[in-house]
Amino acid sequence: MPCGQGAAVGVADVLRDHVASLRLSPEQGKAAAHIIGCRTGRFGGHIDDCDRCGDRHYAYHSCRDRHCPRCGGLDQAIWAEAQQQHLLPVSYFHLVFTVPASLRPFFLGAGRVHAFEALFAAASETILQVAARRGLLLGVLAVLHTWNQKLDNHPHVHCLVPGGGFGPNGFVVMERFLFSYKLLRRVFKVKLLQTLRILLKEGVLNVPRASAYFLLEKANTGDWNMKVKRALAGPDAVIKYFARYTKKIGLSDSRVTAYDGKDVTYTYRDRQDRNRVKPAKLEGPKFCRRFLNHVLPPGFVRIRRYGFWSNRTREQRAAMAREALKVEAPPPLRRESRSAACLRIFGKDPSRCTKCPDARLVTVARWGPTRLPMDVLLAKLFPRAP
Repeated sequence: MPCGQGAAVGVADVLRDHVASLRLSPEQGKAAAHIIGCRTGRFGGHIDDCDRCGDRHYAYHSCRDRHCPRCGGLDQAIWAEAQQQHLLPVSYFHLVFTVPASLRPFFLGAGRVHAFEALFAAASETILQVAARRGLLLGVLAVLHTWNQKLDNHPHVHCLVPGGGFGPNGFVVMERFLFSYKLLRRVFKVKLLQTLRILLKEGVLNVPRASAYFLLEKANTGDWNMKVKRALAGPDAVIKYFARYTKKIGLSDSRVTAYDGKDVTYTYRDRQDRNRVKPAKLEGPKFCRRFLNHVLPPGFVRIRRYGFWSNRTREQRAAMAREALKVEAPPPLRRESRSAACLRIFGKDPSRCTKCPDARLVTVARWGPTRLPMDVLLAKLFPRAP
């Protein structure tokens, strides 16, 4: 369905027109079907009437796929709140471990899950082992991103590291990041290359051996990009940045500005030109392939915790750190319904009429996942009197 500059346009519109012409993996095909059917009635829904004005409201359920650009807003906010429960009153550092361009072919195809595991291991072990040389156990929250602003294959891991750790005499606060950028980059490089060579010998990577060894040697002699910076805006801002992509791929519908049935125009920030927003244009099938390349394998965990933030010891270590810092634990998050959370976080009450804020909505029809067209479904739900 062509959508012009002023019309509502999104990723689902492009997928709907072009996905049938692509060769997709099972997980890519499933994600595409979910995104196309999201909030269309395909996954169920309900119809509510206002008990005062009688206005009818149609609510179509979301697909809740972690790659869908329309889903996950509430889940992201709830996840960010949960992470803030574990924050300590110390400085924080944001580290980014990026795979060089010559190694990115290793992170495509069926064997990429092994490459992702290697990337997580290299990044986390680099931080923890370099800290251990100074007698410290740090905490690490790591999130995998596989894209850049233009949706290219650009695997990298973001890490949030608190400025403090456990030493022989208890919790120690770091006023500045104690580890050399060059040391971290060198250790990360060695670890990732070693693991990729092992995986290549085991035959689990989707790269021909002849070109693979050439790419490994090229990466070994080339420059590696890594970022280490203090989280000046505070850990809350970094966690919110992480949360933004915990439930979706790095392209929201709002960045898709035009689609004429053939070409797609979307915006991106050019990091090489002072973060200026620029348009990019791709043919529909190429856009779909680029988008779906970032669909992760089923069950793959994108967010991981290491060190004293590991799931097994996180609560115990957090209590010890707070005792050393002489601060109280935050009040536990109260359990609440999704409707209550939506009202508290976004100020929207889904049980209220938009025209009569004091009136309530009464559900008059409900259905589960279906493949029926909406006109057929509505005729079944509300049959005309004979």
